[in-house]
Amino acid sequence: MTFTTPFLEALDGSINRHAMLSHPFYQLWNEGKLTQAILADYAQQYFAQVKAFPTYVSGVHSHCDDLTVRKMLLENLVEEEQGVDNHPELWLRFAEGLGVSREAVEQAELLPHTQASVAQMRSLSQSEDYLQGMAALYAYESQIPDVARTKRQGLKDFYGITDDRTVSFFSAHEQADVVHRQVERQVLAESCTTPEQQEKVLAAAEAGAKALWHFLDGVYEAYITPTLAA
Repeated sequence: MTFTTPFLEALDGSINRHAMLSHPFYQLWNEGKLTQAILADYAQQYFAQVKAFPTYVSGVHSHCDDLTVRKMLLENLVEEEQGVDNHPELWLRFAEGLGVSREAVEQAELLPHTQASVAQMRSLSQSEDYLQGMAALYAYESQIPDVARTKRQGLKDFYGITDDRTVSFFSAHEQADVVHRQVERQVLAESCTTPEQQEKVLAAAEAGAKALWHFLDGVYEAYITPTLAA
């Protein structure tokens, strides 16, 4: 059973109000209503978040003076970037499975919402109080296991995409981020001991969740809205 307190319930509530799986774009994915061309466009945009995520972790790390927490963040960062199966590489393999070249992904013109979402997450991760940056990481990573699982299932059920190479990004995050969210949740529970701290952390978590929702707004408006008007 997941440990909880009124503060942690409020923390999760601040994220759930803008849960990515509730966004219309992801709901269309879960229903198999996105074309593979739209998935390819999405893959090019979301790479900006995948590529930037390690900098969010390093931003929190650089503002943290708790050695135990810093070691945890370093382990997270190493998982993201080290080796031939680093997470940006796994995303590029996903894009290739959709028929998009690496060059197209790496050189994609980013939507304004994509740029703003990355900028907001980066700003939150650079907060002087590392707990606020940690809250933004938690807003992201706490959602990823469920998002990854449903995305992988949707790829299988509706698009016939099951090969390990293409879905490896999602398979990896189904597992790794379960641990990350547990550790981040524990750090926030143990460290946010005053009402003032808790209020700031709740605001940062909600801002992080909103930034990710804003990214999906941009994808929806760019690739779905025009098809509705046609």
